Amino acid sequence: MNEWHTVQQQTAAAAALLRRDGGDGAELRGHVPAEPRGVVLLLHGGAESGRSVVTWWTLAVLRMVPFALAITRRSEDQLAVLRLKYRVRGWNGRRQDPVLDARWALDRIRRALPGRPVALVGHSMGGRVALHLGSEPDVVAVAALAPWVESDPRRPRSGTRVLLVHGSNDRVTDPRRTGILAKRLEEIGVDVRHVSVEGGDHPMLRKAAQWHDAVADFVTDALLGPARTS
Repeated sequence: MNEWHTVQQQTAAAAALLRRDGGDGAELRGHVPAEPRGVVLLLHGGAESGRSVVTWWTLAVLRMVPFALAITRRSEDQLAVLRLKYRVRGWNGRRQDPVLDARWALDRIRRALPGRPVALVGHSMGGRVALHLGSEPDVVAVAALAPWVESDPRRPRSGTRVLLVHGSNDRVTDPRRTGILAKRLEEIGVDVRHVSVEGGDHPMLRKAAQWHDAVADFVTDALLGPARTS
């Protein structure tokens, strides 16, 4: 009876996470195992401004699929791995539209899977979102890939781990800014790892396996490593 009840609870959690309503166009898709020990939230890229509607077939959204698959395999089905689709394409100045969408997703995760540790993985604009939300409750790890680095990243909560990955041949976002950010985080005591992908590009197509492996190793260790008790 207890086992049946647990399965029913987790099935309800998956349904609550993946239902299409409630986000004003923002949605979650992904894999939710029966008893996830943690949650990975993947955040795609976008643009500085733009109100065009994002679809699941948008290239920036599809770029996160290989990362979701790599994490699911590496975690041996112990993590819920969710991809967020924003409502609109742009950051849009003070509106910070993708930050609003990511906060909505985190609220939904907390309701459906209370107490689970969360890792944020973001590419480009999604990296900026992830760095912005490193201080959120339950977030224990942040991975920013070819991030759009501005002056607005929040100081992560104490103990939160950070991974910064950038390709040396990126012509869209600046790898030098990522290096400067890594040094600043290290100076204030953040557990940060900075990886430069030699020859790597912004779409993360060159040396793709290196990107996927770095992220899968980082989040599974952060959420499932020996230091985690939940």
